[in-house]
Amino acid sequence: MTTTSADPTTAPAGDDLARAAADAAAAVLPASEPLSALDPQPATEAVTALFAGAAVTELVGGSGRIAILVGQELVDALAGSPLGGLDLDAAVQPALDAAAVALGASARAARTVPLELVLGDLGAPLTAVPLAGSTIVGALLVPEQVLTPAPEPTAPFAQELPTEPPAPIGTRVTAAVSVPAPRDGLGIEMLHGVEMEITVELGRTRMPVRELLALAPGTVLELDRAAGSAADLLVNGRLIARGEVVVVDEDFGLRVTEILDESVG
Repeated sequence: MTTTSADPTTAPAGDDLARAAADAAAAVLPASEPLSALDPQPATEAVTALFAGAAVTELVGGSGRIAILVGQELVDALAGSPLGGLDLDAAVQPALDAAAVALGASARAARTVPLELVLGDLGAPLTAVPLAGSTIVGALLVPEQVLTPAPEPTAPFAQELPTEPPAPIGTRVTAAVSVPAPRDGLGIEMLHGVEMEITVELGRTRMPVRELLALAPGTVLELDRAAGSAADLLVNGRLIARGEVVVVDEDFGLRVTEILDESVG
């Protein structure tokens, strides 16, 4: 496939905006190889059926919603993470955030949506922009109402676009640039850039509802942990390490003293 610079006088403004948003999303979407955006095309049920998961976000400062579709590889990697099953919406939030900024808005917290409902959730008509490396592994869905013409930039926005008609989503793509060959065992590597919430737990206790309702400032709760015992480090609710609580400047911190194997917790 040959490429050429897009002519800004002939490319539809909405397509340019959709592709710019997809390029931004492709740069941070978890994947086993670098991704780039291909030509926009209409989003249909045939398109969504080719993927394995979807996450939707509401735009702030804009109108409507956008969505990211992802393939089975990422869904499997999230489900099989050694840290426990990870949420798709959290994993693709940075990609949705980046796409929203390119659209002149910001994104609210994403939510996972069944594939069969994503088109109805966003509302028609929709534009789909494939995200591809050596194959298409995802797509950005943007309602046409979001793709309103933007003011002319001070410098022309050039994109590398194919001269042939866009390849339908689901077909293998041969680009003019080299991409890393797919390798086995990349599931966890796809997730290296995914941010996760870490919790440090000092201890736990149980109490009846009447005692919970009686809580007041100054109440002391006795935990199931002796003074000086190590605190637990949990990721996605899974215990992975223990350590001692320290003070860093004026903030609390945790000095890790023990990494636990998979059989613990």
